[in-house]
Amino acid sequence: MRFLILLLGFLTSYTISPAQILKKPIPDNLVVLTFDDAPASQYYVVAPMLQEFGFGATFFVCEFQPNYADSTLYMNWRQIQELDKMGFEIANHTHTHANVSKLTQVEFNKQLTYIEEKCDSLGIAKPINFAYPGYGLNGQALRFLDEKNYVFARAGGSRAYDPLQDHPYLVPSWATDETNKQDIVSAFDQAKDGKIVIMTIHGVPDIEHPWVNTPPELFREYLQYLEDNDFTVISMRDLEDYIDAEEAKRLILPDLAKKLAN
Repeated sequence: MRFLILLLGFLTSYTISPAQILKKPIPDNLVVLTFDDAPASQYYVVAPMLQEFGFGATFFVCEFQPNYADSTLYMNWRQIQELDKMGFEIANHTHTHANVSKLTQVEFNKQLTYIEEKCDSLGIAKPINFAYPGYGLNGQALRFLDEKNYVFARAGGSRAYDPLQDHPYLVPSWATDETNKQDIVSAFDQAKDGKIVIMTIHGVPDIEHPWVNTPPELFREYLQYLEDNDFTVISMRDLEDYIDAEEAKRLILPDLAKKLAN
């Protein structure tokens, strides 16, 4: 009994040192831009603006059946291939925007493998990062991701990502829409003291999902703000320059009690 008490005391007092997880210090003003669902405006509007500002980004792609066939609403795979050629990261959002918390492992693997194989057929690097459709997740989904060797997985939560506290499969983010400009600008200012700000953005504009619409003029305002205030804007895969995700997964217990949806 005395041993168990001592062990419990050790575990509750144990803290992770930055050197165990960080490859190098996290600079202030580090922001990750991520884009979900593959609406066509990400190709026609978002990508040219990002190139204009010289910013990196991750595009979490899926196919909304049957509307995916309408390229006026969603990117086709040729356009997704062009994003890859532009230097942007193509990452996995499942085949059909599935709620992975409700899938068996076979179903989960099928959803992710579809996107992986489409990428492979077009010469796009195999996706290594994931975003939970609709923020649906559970402990089982985390285990499935680990078995498929994904590096990071993005959730919600409207808070900054702390690599020493947040599990790599529970990376929090803010979501933009046309009503929350002040919240987003305030969020950018939380990229300091070792924390990273992750943004979830949908269509710019988003025709089919207006509740997550970001108007192009507002999106340009955000990019201008980031440039004017000397932010470094990167993709999810670029986080590996700073973070040893494997060590983080080994040392940090997933905390599913935290807010993980926007």
